Amino acid sequence: MIERFEWLGRLIRPLWGLALIAVSVTAYAQEPPVKLGLIVPLSGPWARQGEVMRVGAEMAIDHINAQGGIASMGGREVELVVFDTGGSVERAKNAAQRMVAEEPDLVGITGSYLSSFTLAVSEVTERAELPMLTLSYSDLITGRDFRYIYQTSPTGVQQAEDALPIIMELAQRASGEKPGRIGIVMDSTAASVAFVKPIREGGTLDALQLDLVVHETFTPPLANATPLIQRVRATRPDLFLLLPTAVSDTKLLIEKMNEFGLGRGRLPTVSNGSAMGDPDLLANMPQELLEGVMSVVANWGARGQESITAEFIERSGEPWITQNPICAYGHIWILKEALEAAGIADRNAVAEAIREMDLTDGPAGFFPGGRVRFDEFGRRIDAELLVVQWQDGEPKTIYPDSAAIAAPIWPSGR
Repeated sequence: MIERFEWLGRLIRPLWGLALIAVSVTAYAQEPPVKLGLIVPLSGPWARQGEVMRVGAEMAIDHINAQGGIASMGGREVELVVFDTGGSVERAKNAAQRMVAEEPDLVGITGSYLSSFTLAVSEVTERAELPMLTLSYSDLITGRDFRYIYQTSPTGVQQAEDALPIIMELAQRASGEKPGRIGIVMDSTAASVAFVKPIREGGTLDALQLDLVVHETFTPPLANATPLIQRVRATRPDLFLLLPTAVSDTKLLIEKMNEFGLGRGRLPTVSNGSAMGDPDLLANMPQELLEGVMSVVANWGARGQESITAEFIERSGEPWITQNPICAYGHIWILKEALEAAGIADRNAVAEAIREMDLTDGPAGFFPGGRVRFDEFGRRIDAELLVVQWQDGEPKTIYPDSAAIAAPIWPSGR
């Protein structure tokens, strides 16, 4: 009789193990989705940028869930929670406070768009120990000894230090000459300030033998571009840094340049950030006014991203993909990889996983340089830049060669 019970025990024991596994998997499946957040401007002058970031983030959520969710958590799905920063720093901060109060189960977020918004939002998320990934440029974002903010774009200082040498190289390659006189018109947002400060104060101009002949700053939204462009025409630079962040301001400035005889490729013009490549510009002005204008960006539609670009265009109705939806898409995937490593929906565990990650595949393919790892300040190590240029009615990646889908064209001059 005892032997019979022992035999029965040996038969049932493996089934107990299978039952426990089934219970575990069922428990994971019955858990609610892991909440990830997106906080971007969905109203105000930067609403379109926020909307396309939402499309990018939603694409990532759908792809993750379609591929089985978080494998290390038994296939648990992810869910996107969205908050609107509005059109001011104060509203952005209030939105972040609401987000933290209303969604205590959030384990990671992305967004903000403008650096000034991100600075305000990250003050709130840091206190809540909520990991945040951002494409915003300002060095201040990761210069405050915070532990829960991660910057995937090159910082403003890095962009400023790297951008002008790249532009000078493009000028030399395309025209055989290097510019000698430079002018700057910029808005007062944190990203523009962070970009220009090292150019003016860090020795970049001297190193490149560039003479700064005009420098004007305006507070957005811009009401009248005439005085700014009049000063540019009067000083006659042969390279022009045009640094707005709002599409409406960009439109006013480009139109005024054309009115004063500086547009249509007459003055080599370079911007920083995605505003200069926004589809709204093409929808509101003739494409020939934009021809030849360049912009230094942290991300864009590039060689090797044809599949995600095509899906984004189909979903959004936009004519091309910009840095904003690509980064939002990639950030959600970084959070997914952090959850896989953490194995638990816990903010601190996710933050630690981000600090320790070193990715060369998966999400890394959506960021210039092809690698995702962060230093002790939360800055992505070896983050690289792209340059896009308006050609035939579309801003196309022209630098570096490995990502380029078109050759650079240097404007012919006045």
